[in-house]
Amino acid sequence: MCENTSAMAKIRLLILATILAGLATADVKLPSLISDHMVLQRDLPIHIWGWADAGEKVEVRLGEASASTTADQSGDWEVYLPPRGLGDALELTIAGSNRITLEDVRMGDVWVGSGQSNMVWPVSRSINADREIAEAYYPRIRLFKVALKTTDDVQNDVEGKWMRCDGDTVENFSAVGYFFARNLHEQMNIPVGVIQSAWGGTPAEAWTTSATLDSNPSLQRFLGEWQQTLDAYPKAKASYDKALAKFEAGGEKGRRPGAPRGPGHAHTPAGLYNAMIAPLTPFPVKGFLWYQGENNANRAHGASYAALFRAMIEDWRREWGIGPLPFLFVQLANYGRVPETSTWPELREAQADALGLKNTAMAVTVDVGNPDNIHPQNKQAVGQRLSLAARAMVYGEANVVHSGPLFRQATREGPRLRVWFDSVGRGLEARGGELVDFEVAGSDGVFKPAEASIEGASVVLTSADVSNPVEARYAWSAAPTARLFNAAGLPASPFRTKAR
Repeated sequence: MCENTSAMAKIRLLILATILAGLATADVKLPSLISDHMVLQRDLPIHIWGWADAGEKVEVRLGEASASTTADQSGDWEVYLPPRGLGDALELTIAGSNRITLEDVRMGDVWVGSGQSNMVWPVSRSINADREIAEAYYPRIRLFKVALKTTDDVQNDVEGKWMRCDGDTVENFSAVGYFFARNLHEQMNIPVGVIQSAWGGTPAEAWTTSATLDSNPSLQRFLGEWQQTLDAYPKAKASYDKALAKFEAGGEKGRRPGAPRGPGHAHTPAGLYNAMIAPLTPFPVKGFLWYQGENNANRAHGASYAALFRAMIEDWRREWGIGPLPFLFVQLANYGRVPETSTWPELREAQADALGLKNTAMAVTVDVGNPDNIHPQNKQAVGQRLSLAARAMVYGEANVVHSGPLFRQATREGPRLRVWFDSVGRGLEARGGELVDFEVAGSDGVFKPAEASIEGASVVLTSADVSNPVEARYAWSAAPTARLFNAAGLPASPFRTKAR
């Protein structure tokens, strides 16, 4: 009898504990982006959000500013605090059923760095890595690295944390992102936050929203190709399983078979946007850095990339909802080991097409690549050129030349074709030898090498093989020899004219 009474008492206590646990108020929780050492975007309304029990009151305080709200039926809550300018480090408190205190919060400028492997490429694998890491002490630069993830559904949080910039934290961080931030910080004397959200070997369609891919007829090619991949996956997976079993049975000699693309792969259209970009969109930022295109170029997407890239840029701006945020991107570097079906010149042209969108700028890198390595190590030059674009376009420095020569128009002069450029600065220059990689074509469309000479803001082209040239192109190959620069030392972007 006593044993039964004791057992019943334990059951009652367990039931009571369960009921009380259900009635208890859950702790207020914050997304990973809102944490110690973060940089908040200056001069914009400060957005703080998170999760709690439905109906729970939440109070947020930053310095002298405060705001309160109540979590909705789903447990979501958000507040906006008034914009702030630069200043000392701040403390942010969020109080509900629990109290969270975040320290060392800075007001500054936040940039999102995204793309594929050349954005991922770390400082530790760049030129002069040991010196760069040893000297990387910038307490007002903050770094946030988003963990790799792809999903079919839009997520509301990412894995990662804000870190002060020093040798330990910068070693495996995006070199392009770090060198951009360092140059900007040194020139502008402001705190800079960089959010690295990039994945090697990925295509632009994976970073674009499902809504845009589904509704834009010019983007149906990318969805069609992925559907073909999914259709072929069962057979490819069976072949892979067989090859893997053979590899493992052989004592792991030779190269391990690679898994085929299929469900859950990082190439899934919209998959990376859902998991690695969408959760960032509530966080106000200054702008974007983008280094990608190799994957799409190698899959012969050059001609169709222009529409995709423009759509993705407009996607991100729309989702952040802060107007036409600056979008700074890197044009593909020179690289020679590409598949025969690749379209690197066409993809560079498609990238340049995005300059037609407001608040965009392009860093040309055909002079700092490595023809034998798709991952050039000179990421310092890339970061520096992106920072020039930011200083000129975003921060309004009037005397900063931020772009190399860009093709404007071609005029016919009998046996000569004159090519005019914008962004010539104090003039055009040939660097590293005589100008090469210029070609002209007549009405037959057959291009022949051309002799090129600089005359002011133009280049004059002639060819003994083309008596009446009507078209021209420059650096129209995967690994061109880039020798046309402006006086600021920035290379001309590859281009081709259209027959008139």
